[in-house]
Amino acid sequence: MNTKRTFSLFTVCVHLAIIQLDNYLSVPAFSSENNMIERMCTPMGKFVVKKSKNDGFVFNLKAGNGEVIATSEVYTTEGAALNGIESVRKNAIEAKLEDQTVENFEKLTNPKFEVYKDKAGEFRFRLKARNGEIIATGESYKAKASCLNGIDSIKRNADSEVVKEY
Repeated sequence: MNTKRTFSLFTVCVHLAIIQLDNYLSVPAFSSENNMIERMCTPMGKFVVKKSKNDGFVFNLKAGNGEVIATSEVYTTEGAALNGIESVRKNAIEAKLEDQTVENFEKLTNPKFEVYKDKAGEFRFRLKARNGEIIATGESYKAKASCLNGIDSIKRNADSEVVKEY
């Protein structure tokens, strides 16, 4: 192992974490300038494809820490689920944010992330593809900031590997 490179990478990661902590409320967690550093410092997520109860297929996008960030609909075939993953990969990167929790929000064209409040008053998001189909949904969040972090996590993990668990 190259000790000098490992130490340097550790130093960069610590430095980046300090910058992020210092700018937590005013700057997005990772800017495009830090994308390479982000990839080196952040464990990658994964798309986990599983069989559903009705012999269909569903996928979850999990963050590097193993938490589910987004879930798909139930697909009838494995191929359709894998196409859904490709759609998330493509659309998450270019999707705009439509915040339906604010008054007189602007309706945006697809692809987009829609942030909304559910019947329980908690924040949720869904990712819509260019054709308007919902391709992934998030968990419920008590805080809007947590919901927005979920969307950011999808964008960061959109190019994750696919793991089949069946």
